[in-house]
Amino acid sequence: QVQLVESGGGLVQAGGSLRLSCGPSGRTFSSYAMGWFRQAPGKEREFVAAISWSGLHTSYADFVKDRFTISRDGAKNMVYLQMNSLKPDDTAVYSCAAVRRAINLVVNNPLEYDNWGQGTQVTVSS
Repeated sequence: QVQLVESGGGLVQAGGSLRLSCGPSGRTFSSYAMGWFRQAPGKEREFVAAISWSGLHTSYADFVKDRFTISRDGAKNMVYLQMNSLKPDDTAVYSCAAVRRAINLVVNNPLEYDNWGQGTQVTVSS
């Protein structure tokens, strides 16, 4: 029902920061839970962070806790991932995902999402 487009990736040195953005094409995120996932070369896709459609609830993978922050702006109809203290191990393609939910819950399981962006590359050099 929604088409997602990510932006904000790039090359950054270890310890630096990037802010990823995800926005819809043609539709809003109303009643959609959102998540960020990443996939590095030779590795499986892994959960990074998620946020409920209201923005009141968030969850994070242990390896990004206290470094990354997921947020959403209803007025701009955007979802963000602020990434601080980046490490070389954070290098991956980052994708956002959305799924419609009637209940205000976070969704961490990628199998529950039915809308995906094509991803944005994040490369962290040492």
